[in-house]
This record gives sequence, C-alpha cells and structure tokens, in this order.
Amino acid sequence: MIRIGLLSDTHGALPDGAFQFLEHCNEIWHAGDIGNAQVIHQLDKFKPLRAVYGNIDGKDIRLQFPLINIFMVEDVKVVMIHIGGYPGRYTHEARAAILKEKPKLFISGHSHILKIMYDKRNKLLHMNPGAAGKFGIHQKITMVRFVIDKNNITEVEVFEKDRYKTGGLP
Repeated sequence: MIRIGLLSDTHGALPDGAFQFLEHCNEIWHAGDIGNAQVIHQLDKFKPLRAVYGNIDGKDIRLQFPLINIFMVEDVKVVMIHIGGYPGRYTHEARAAILKEKPKLFISGHSHILKIMYDKRNKLLHMNPGAAGKFGIHQKITMVRFVIDKNNITEVEVFEKDRYKTGGLP
C-alpha cells in the first residue's frame, strides 16, 4: 500500500497547508507547470517526487522531468502528462499514450479544474488535481491524495481552499 499526494500547476509557489496535507503520503506526484526549481527542491526534500514538465516550465525543469511519465506503482500502471484533456476529449499525445500503454490511472493537469472521473471506454481512472498555485483562472486551490493498494485506488481526498485567503488546511 502506498499513499500518493497529487498536485499540479503550482506556478512557482506551494500553497499554505500543502506540507500538512501531504505529510502522510509516501510519494508526491506533480502533473506539470511546476514553475521553478525551488518547488522541486521543496517537494523532493520532503518526499520522493515524480513529475512531468508543463507548458510554462523552463529548460531546467524539462531536463529533469519528461513530457509523459509512465510508471508502475503496486499493480497500477500510471500515465501522467501535463496537457492531456479528459475522457472524451483527450489530446492527441494523451490518446496515443493511453492506447499504447493501457494505464489504470491517467493523470493530467493544465486546466486548473479539479476533475476525477472514470473513463469507461479506456477502463481507467482519470485524475486532474486542479491547481495548487496562486496564478491562473482558478478560484480554489486544490490538491488530491489517495491510496494505491495492489490494483485498487481508494481513499481519495481533496484539499481545497479559497485562493484569496491565507491559512492552513481548510
């Protein structure tokens, strides 16, 4: 069993309460638009980090992380990409990776919209953790944590707080 903390679109700053929310996670996954090396350093120093680069990320981040990250955790194959779309509206790159890899879990970011939904056609769970940063169109800062136990994805929890308020956990 492994507990995962999932975030995206930090755009260079982690929100208040992030480390409290992610404290009991075994790994942190970042679905792109990290923003700067400081965010990588903070997260990687705190917990093991897996990530992809996003459209705002510079050369330094693009050299550290792939466009598409494909990996296994327990018995779950994961495909993570920053700009991936969602069931019925995947990008070309995401659709190709899904068809080739046949993941059980597909993760994307970019939209700044929290979305967790099952894709019946591709038999996978789609997760977009929304946006954890201060910059963008979103009104709420969101992150997700969940458990992978063998081939099951359970205990999905959402961190949500108003982007314009300060403080810790909601």
